[in-house]
Amino acid sequence: MSRPGRLRPRSLRSRLVLIAGLLATGAVALCQLAGLVVLRSWLTDQVDDRLAGFRPPPGMYEDLADGSLSHRAPDVLPSDYRVFFYSPRGDLLKDALGRTSPAGPTLPDRSADLELSDGRPATVPADGGDGADWRVLASSGPGQVRSVVALPLDTVDGATAKLLWFGVGLGTLAAGGVVLLGNAAVRLGLRPLTRVERTAEHITAGDLELNVPVADADTEVGRLGLALNTMLDRLRSALRRAEDSERRMRRFMADAGHELRTPLTAIQGFAELLVDQPGMTGGRRREAHSRIVHNADRMSRLVDDLFLLAKLGHAPVRRRERVDLLSLCADAIAGTAVRHPDRHIGLQPLGGPGTGADSGTGPDHGPGPDHDHDHEEDDGGQDLDVVEALGDGHQLAQILGNLLSNACAHTPAGSRVVVRVGAARAGGETGGTDRPGRVGAGRPMPYGAAVCVVEVADDGPGIAPDDARHVFSRFYRAGPRDPDRAAGSGLGLAIASAIADAHDGRLELDGRPGGGCVFRLLLPAVG
Repeated sequence: MSRPGRLRPRSLRSRLVLIAGLLATGAVALCQLAGLVVLRSWLTDQVDDRLAGFRPPPGMYEDLADGSLSHRAPDVLPSDYRVFFYSPRGDLLKDALGRTSPAGPTLPDRSADLELSDGRPATVPADGGDGADWRVLASSGPGQVRSVVALPLDTVDGATAKLLWFGVGLGTLAAGGVVLLGNAAVRLGLRPLTRVERTAEHITAGDLELNVPVADADTEVGRLGLALNTMLDRLRSALRRAEDSERRMRRFMADAGHELRTPLTAIQGFAELLVDQPGMTGGRRREAHSRIVHNADRMSRLVDDLFLLAKLGHAPVRRRERVDLLSLCADAIAGTAVRHPDRHIGLQPLGGPGTGADSGTGPDHGPGPDHDHDHEEDDGGQDLDVVEALGDGHQLAQILGNLLSNACAHTPAGSRVVVRVGAARAGGETGGTDRPGRVGAGRPMPYGAAVCVVEVADDGPGIAPDDARHVFSRFYRAGPRDPDRAAGSGLGLAIASAIADAHDGRLELDGRPGGGCVFRLLLPAVG
């Protein structure tokens, strides 16, 4: 047994044609029905007017009184009139005027059963149920005699029957015409939608670079095509981002595995050495233990850095408070000076000596003038102002620590490092790459926006352009200038740039070989 749902049209074209056919057929049927009602009412009114205008033949009631009415000729009345009489006692008389064929209307034998009001026409069936109905009108005559004048409705029924069959035929032709012509019209109207369907099939098959054709953007199909093209553009962008993210993730995992393999191999080798040679001397045993601890610490720091990068890439900065960047810089300088006593580290305002005029787009290279003290605040004769930004103080301190550690690691002993802090206006798209030797990581700062700037400048040998392009990449190491210092994991600047981006800021590098380096942290100023 087939399900009812299979009988319903499934395609949009079939449904539109079916709906149009039903509407057209219904409209024709309603029009014909209204015409039929109006025509029958009009014809019935004509019959009623004839009944109301009927005048009895002269001497009719006198002939009825002396019993000679039956001797009148059958055609004494015009047309199809019939006249019936009730006696003063209320009995239906056998004598009647008019032709005897066809059968007359059905009338009761008693006047009291005659449900007719004088002067008001009514419709009664034919006698015996054969033939057309009759329209009758009752009136009172002399001597309490009641007469009933009747006219057949066969002409009315015939006219309405012809109109009814005409309406049925017209409705059938209209339905057929709508189905045939509507199918062609709907097919033509849905041609743009068909092209959209075919394009969607090609896209589903794998051709993701196709766009839906848009013939007229003012139509529904045109607006649908524009919406689909917008969706496809976003889908392609999302797919490209997903593919790029997958490539970066694979590269990241490969780099992480490569970085972890070295300390893990060293730990495994020294551990096997301790197991295989239990009789080694105490000095060698202490050296093996020391190497295991060193590589374990290196692997632990690498894992911590990887975890921090993963957290920064998926979670926003939850702790946002006013942070005094000047205090952070002073604390970072103090901590770095303890670890690197051979470096001259100073603190200056952003607009101090050795700083370019356009502090929003980058100062001149170099840490500033000479000074005779190593780790004191050097303001160049200018006051240091408090500069506040919104963010996580611990994470921002980590950026400053990484920048100072890099400056000390990549400059020879005795090099000078200057930290500058202040507020400025972004000149142009601050952080762009339109200046030679500049690279950046993070979103560009809007033109004229108020920004907080922290610069870490050194007078070391600078950085080569090839190294500068990758300085913010993960696991990239240009190599320390200090041969006695082990190379880092290559994640310090990547972490710093990720923290800056999480704070809606930007990290930049201005550097050229032989001219030192300037790392610049840009953060939105507190409104």
